[in-house]
Amino acid sequence: QVQLVESGGGLVQAGGSLRLSCAASGSIFSLNVMGWYRQAPGKQRELVAEISSGGSTNYADSVKGRFTISRNSAQNTVYLQMNSLRPEDTAVYYCHARRVSGAIKIGPDYWGKGTLVTVSS
Repeated sequence: QVQLVESGGGLVQAGGSLRLSCAASGSIFSLNVMGWYRQAPGKQRELVAEISSGGSTNYADSVKGRFTISRNSAQNTVYLQMNSLRPEDTAVYYCHARRVSGAIKIGPDYWGKGTLVTVSS
């Protein structure tokens, strides 16, 4: 089993910054893709950013240039640095992890319980 625990959510003013952290524990071996999704009220959950063990990244168009995802050397913690926050960034942010072989997912998706980010105007 893999456990993902998010931290760092909260309230921030528009234009401000926030840093989310996700700590993975348990059977983290070969957990080679980690990232963040978010879900705003009335909207579908969407990918925000993800990073592979090889360092490749993928961002939603709406956050490119504003958010940066990173991963520590032990690959057990992933971060999301969020700058220039906008009210439309308000959502519950979920840590996500999976194992892949190339583009093929292996095994289950793992999810954190989510952390609320609220951006005030």
